Amino acid sequence: MDGQFYRKDTLRFGIREKAVKLLKNKRFVVRFVAGAIVAGVVLFGDHGVIQRIRLSSRKSDLQAKIIEADQESKRLQAESRALDGDAKAIEKVAREKHGMIREGETVYKVNRK
Repeated sequence: MDGQFYRKDTLRFGIREKAVKLLKNKRFVVRFVAGAIVAGVVLFGDHGVIQRIRLSSRKSDLQAKIIEADQESKRLQAESRALDGDAKAIEKVAREKHGMIREGETVYKVNRK
């Protein structure tokens, strides 16, 4: 009974042998090359997936910038309207931005450490 009931070891193909066998199959090679070309165009072409992801990201960034610029524009328009006739608004801008003072006022500067 020395090994009568055991299967004999079959020849196992390694990865290299399987690759050589596939490369000999011309139909497989043609399909693989065609599939690789199609996958390359779909992924990396001008209208491919990667380009679409980049454009989508850029679009969302630009939309955020548009919203921010619109808010800034509205703020500046409101400030412009206030400066057209409101004496208090004009005085506030003159004091804050240009450091102007009224006659007889004394300015004290405090050094904060």
